[in-house]
Amino acid sequence: MLTFPDQVSRRSFLQVGALTGLGVSLPIALASKQLAAAQGRHESDINCIVIWTRGGTSHHDTYDPKPEAPVAVRGEFGVIDTAIPGVQFTEICPNMAKHADRFALLRGWNPRNGSHGSADQWVMSGRRFNQAVAYPTYGSVASYYHGFKNAMPPFIQLGTDVDSRFGGGKAGVLGHEYNPFVIDSDPNSDKFTVRDITPPNGISLERVDRRKRMLAAVDSLQRQAELQPAAFKALDEQYETALNMITAQETKQAFDIASEDEKLREAYGKNRFGQNCLLARRLIEAGVRFVTVTDGGWDTHQNNFKSLKDSRIPPVDQALPQLLIDLQERGLLDTTLVCWLTDFGRTPNINSASGRDHWATAGFAIMAGAGVPVGHVLGATDGEGGYVTRDEYWSDDIATTIYMKLGIPHELIAQAPDGRPIRLIEGKSIREWM
Repeated sequence: MLTFPDQVSRRSFLQVGALTGLGVSLPIALASKQLAAAQGRHESDINCIVIWTRGGTSHHDTYDPKPEAPVAVRGEFGVIDTAIPGVQFTEICPNMAKHADRFALLRGWNPRNGSHGSADQWVMSGRRFNQAVAYPTYGSVASYYHGFKNAMPPFIQLGTDVDSRFGGGKAGVLGHEYNPFVIDSDPNSDKFTVRDITPPNGISLERVDRRKRMLAAVDSLQRQAELQPAAFKALDEQYETALNMITAQETKQAFDIASEDEKLREAYGKNRFGQNCLLARRLIEAGVRFVTVTDGGWDTHQNNFKSLKDSRIPPVDQALPQLLIDLQERGLLDTTLVCWLTDFGRTPNINSASGRDHWATAGFAIMAGAGVPVGHVLGATDGEGGYVTRDEYWSDDIATTIYMKLGIPHELIAQAPDGRPIRLIEGKSIREWM
């Protein structure tokens, strides 16, 4: 950690709200761009939104139903036809069924894991948990490889429903500067604000500009006494990055969700998940490269059917198709990969608490945009939904597909803090979706 001379304290009263938190927690935009240029990288036009339903969403009761199986397997829900001839979903997914020709469904996912925590790590990085190596999540790799587009952070996470006990959703060996900028505020709230970005009450953007000018004046008097000019230069760059983010036009626009047409907000769903999906679209428009939308409560060991029908599925069933429609109407779907991922599948047999437990050998994943073929159902499971019988893919392969869509090379090597070379990607791509 850098240390700075005592003179820095003279500047502290000029800081804007949580500016210190912004300055030390965000990577320096200029340095990021310079590093990318020095290594010969090219910016990708493809961005990504990942929807993460924490806990393990049941494939049986959503997108891989088994209507011919015994009731102890098929459960309480009937099935409905989708926009794809011959393909059925359960009756609690009517909107996804109606718009099934807008996305691709992987029924051949084998998660090879049934444990929380390690699932967040493995599925969101494509690398099995390893105590010796903290593998980074997708958004961190995108931030590391491509850097900033503008003043906005390249990687933002909406909500905190990621189990990070084993490093899930984190930057790992890439370093803290590539962690997501986490927003836990509810965009469905009338008082929605973003910590570290929205200036505190009583501090207008005009006041930010005045404080910035005052800081420059103090600096000009202080330079003669500086003992560590290089350290001050780095600190100044961090302040500049933070100030740019607060005052940039794209920042103001991105988080002003109240300015959206009320009919569009209603179309996404006036709930936290729906408005987070709308906010994700706004962030992509504003220059964010990667957005993770998190949602919890999917670990349905008890009351699986009531929970899915009453609370978990309806917001997703409404918001996800609307997100795809909105992106397409704005000309953004070709350059935005949208994925729905979860921990693992759930057991074929219903337990005594009307729930389903963890299942490590079958589940589902959904992708759309960025050239993914629409209306494509890939893979199949056996008659009870327990094992993949055709076109099996692993979490490693999902990761490789995401990285290839984002223009990140399969052979990418990162440097661990101790200098060790770490290969980040080892799976194969889902060739049918490339």
